[in-house]
Amino acid sequence: MVSIWRGLVAGYLRLIEPIIAWCVRHRVSPNLITSVGTASACAVGVLFGLGWFSVGGWTLGILAFFDVVDGAVARRSGTATVFGSFYDATLDRVADGFLLGGFVVFYALHDVPRQAAMVLIALVALVATQLTSYTRSRAELIGVDMKGVGWMERPERITLLAAPQAFFGRSFDGWVVDAVVTILAVTAVVTVAQRIRHVLRATAVAIFPVIEEPGARPLTSHDEESPQ
Repeated sequence: MVSIWRGLVAGYLRLIEPIIAWCVRHRVSPNLITSVGTASACAVGVLFGLGWFSVGGWTLGILAFFDVVDGAVARRSGTATVFGSFYDATLDRVADGFLLGGFVVFYALHDVPRQAAMVLIALVALVATQLTSYTRSRAELIGVDMKGVGWMERPERITLLAAPQAFFGRSFDGWVVDAVVTILAVTAVVTVAQRIRHVLRATAVAIFPVIEEPGARPLTSHDEESPQ
């Protein structure tokens, strides 16, 4: 499964290579690309809230390259900055909020099957998704490597938000959309739990320090030598 996903990512990168090259050649600001991509994601969130899932899915799928192009352009053009990384991460949270918030609004305002349950599940997906990013940033801030920890990363999340909606919309009595939102909620909660456990294990020494007995003499280099 991992190899298939990596193959798809590699194919997608080859597909958008001309866009990246054009942006580098014309010195398009990576921060501008990030801003346009976030605005596009917010617009898709509004479409989801209105119930236009097929249109929103296709729009998100087509414009998802903004999420990749900004970083690639920054690296190739030598314009990568600390602020750019911060700006990109911040606007990613805004985009995720609008995308999943669109589902919350849809379920809250439309009379659909399983409405009450899906409002709750969509809220869980929204909150847990924000926590997946927060837990990673806080962990890395205290020096804990979080690479590869968790079920659901942002590329997989965007794919789930785009592809099923684009092809199925609210078909099958809404079961496809409901299943996507439920998968997003469950995987986000599991990812948060996995990251909390990972940080707990990585910081266990700090949480449970070795307590010396009162009056104990500090160890010296001679104490550490093995007996002859």
